[in-house]
Amino acid sequence: MELEIKQKQGTGKLNKKVAGWSRWLHIYLSMFSFAILFFFAVTGLTLNHTEWFADQQQSKTIKGKLDSTWVNAADTLKIDKLKVVEFLRTKHLVRGAITDFIMDENRCTVAFTGPGYSADIFIERKSGDYDITETRSGFVGVINDLHKGRDSGKGWSLLIDISAILMVLVSLTGMIMIFYLKKKRLAGILVAIIGLIISYLIYLIFVP
Repeated sequence: MELEIKQKQGTGKLNKKVAGWSRWLHIYLSMFSFAILFFFAVTGLTLNHTEWFADQQQSKTIKGKLDSTWVNAADTLKIDKLKVVEFLRTKHLVRGAITDFIMDENRCTVAFTGPGYSADIFIERKSGDYDITETRSGFVGVINDLHKGRDSGKGWSLLIDISAILMVLVSLTGMIMIFYLKKKRLAGILVAIIGLIISYLIYLIFVP
């Protein structure tokens, strides 16, 4: 009998610790990740309604001329890519990462991309004449691309992974907490199940 009482007391203490740790983790993980969760919630909405912000996208074409000796070498391996890129960044404030630097017999094609931004440059090797087509998608375009992790680099990609893990932990700790709230346990579980069923029904009915 005494053994059973001690076991129950031990189980009770463990349950209290688990409940306490779950509550602590849920609160502080939620606060720590608030900005990230808010960002991905808002951009989830803007991504779902890109037509609201279509007028923010702007494109322009720029013409110019660079030193043809940088691109007119007989051996394409001797084309001075660094000088070409530095020139474009300095003169036209081209930004983003270089995603292409293609060379053929007559032309060089250089592409820069970043969140909400792209620049495609076509350079005539013989003359050094070039055309730049630059597209900017505005603030919403930038945050939408950040949400998707498109053209945003490895550092931002890591942040997306971390934010996903935080969301999972916040969800799990919230679910664990409800099991230790006797008066709200059943209602909480039922609401969770109803939410899951509604989501599944929406998928079945509305998703082609």
